[in-house]
Parts: sequence; C-alpha cells; structure tokens
Amino acid sequence: MAVLELRHLRYLLAVAEHGNFTRAAEELHISQPTLSQQIKQLERTLGVQLLDRTGRAVRLTDAGAVYTDHARRALRDLAAAERAVHDVQNLARGHLRLGATPTFSAYLIGPLTAELHAHHLGIRLSLTEMTQDRVEAALLADDLDIGIAFTGAHLPGITPTPLFTETLSLVTATQRSPVRPAPVPVRALDDMQLALLSGDFATRTHVDAYLTRHRAAPRIAVEANSIQALTEIVQRTPLATVLPDAITHDHPHLSPIPLDPPLPSRTVTLLHREGAYRSAATRAFTTLAQNLIHSRGYTPPPQ
Repeated sequence: MAVLELRHLRYLLAVAEHGNFTRAAEELHISQPTLSQQIKQLERTLGVQLLDRTGRAVRLTDAGAVYTDHARRALRDLAAAERAVHDVQNLARGHLRLGATPTFSAYLIGPLTAELHAHHLGIRLSLTEMTQDRVEAALLADDLDIGIAFTGAHLPGITPTPLFTETLSLVTATQRSPVRPAPVPVRALDDMQLALLSGDFATRTHVDAYLTRHRAAPRIAVEANSIQALTEIVQRTPLATVLPDAITHDHPHLSPIPLDPPLPSRTVTLLHREGAYRSAATRAFTTLAQNLIHSRGYTPPPQ
C-alpha cells in the first residue's frame, strides 16, 4: 500500500487551486505526468476519487472538497508546529509577521519597529500594510502572527487586545500654540476646503459618518491615498484635514484643532487568531507595543 506523504497534499491543493494539471505542474516545478501519477496514487491510497477530470476544467469531487479542506488545515498546523519548534525563547532569532491598516504607518509602525530592532535585533519583521478585513482574513489563514487595527465587529476566530484610544481633530498648518485652541463648531466646516484621505481608509469612513451625522458639507478639494502626501499638502496650502492627533505629535508644523462636537474616538487594538500559538517574537512585540503606548502618553482604552 502506498504511503501518504505531505507532497501528495500539496500536489492536490495545487491542482484544486488551478483547476488544471498543466498550470499546477508548472507551479510545482514537476512534469505533468508525474503530478497526475502522484494524484492517482493518493486516490488509490484513500480509496476514493478526489478529482473530476471529465470536464474542461479539473474539479474537486464532493469527497475531494472535504479532503482538501482538512488538508489545508493540516498543512497550516504543521507550518505553525515548525515555527513553534524553532522558536528561540531568548529571542536570539525569530520571525514576526505583522499586518497593519495604513493609518498606523504614519505614526506607530516606525517607533514600534525601532523598539523591536533596539531590543531584539535577531527578530526579522515582515510588515504588510492592508485593510482591516484583509488583516483578519490573513490572521485566520495563518499568514500573519499579529495585526494592528481598530476594535469593532471582528470575524469569528479573531481575538482583540485593546491598546489605546485614538482621537481625531481638524488639522491645519497654523502655528502651533502651547495652549490648546478653542473647539471649532462643526457647522464652520461648511466654509472650509478640506484635503481628506480617500475612501480606501477607515479614517475617511469615520470622518464621512461624522459629517453626515452633523449635516456638515465642507468642500473636499483634495483626496489622497497617502497620509504623507496629505500632511505635505496641508503644510503648503490653506487646506485643512482631519487626522489622528498622534500624527501631529511628530509634525511640529501641523496644528490639531478640536471640533465641537468632537469626532468620535476609536480603540486601537492588537489582533490575534483565537487559539493560535504565540511565538516568543509575538509576545515580545506585544510587550513592546504596550510599553511604547504608555511612554507616549496615549489615552488608555476604555475598560
């Protein structure tokens, strides 16, 4: 009787993904006859047909669909097991896969990376900037170890750990005063021209909801999909914007002005996959993040 090996699972998943033996063989760097032979060997071992080869595209049978679902989970768990075995508790080496929504690249990712590099030089960081739904999907697929996003309606299987409360303000290039300026009434925005983040950002959705709720209709003169571009524009034009207060901490030429009523705050959170193995690198990063938030004086999350 043939012995089931991990390559059989990888071969089957490749064919299922491509729906074609030729493209799957090219991806796997093996010949098509070899791939076909290995899949038939797997079917003989299991005693069931996994692929329907009668159509133009190769499709999974009902048994094949069930089997590939378990095969994906098995390969994911084996990859996690390998990371756990090679995890060095003294952090002389390690690998951390971090996903974050774009806003945090403007004020949080840099300081966090600096802290990680200063305290744990052996940890290699893989950083991916993506939307929150993609962060959560990647965590569930075990493509990320940890995510930074906002508390909200999370996908089943995602565990949030609140970090701090993010506040937002109107931001202009006026000279910053040591005394916090008086709040600007929301209706005053009707007479302003704004430069805002594009709709790809959760921050823009947050701002739009606030403007709609208070029936404010400022003229949106500029939309940008980069916070760096937005801060450069505001510094060089009469335009105002709306950004997290934390961003202005690192930009002395930008001045935050509170609105009345204030923009709703948001809770920034670390995201993990429920029940996932937390490596020494993940635990160290979590501790560094919490210490950094405390040292910068960010508002604690609601209890």
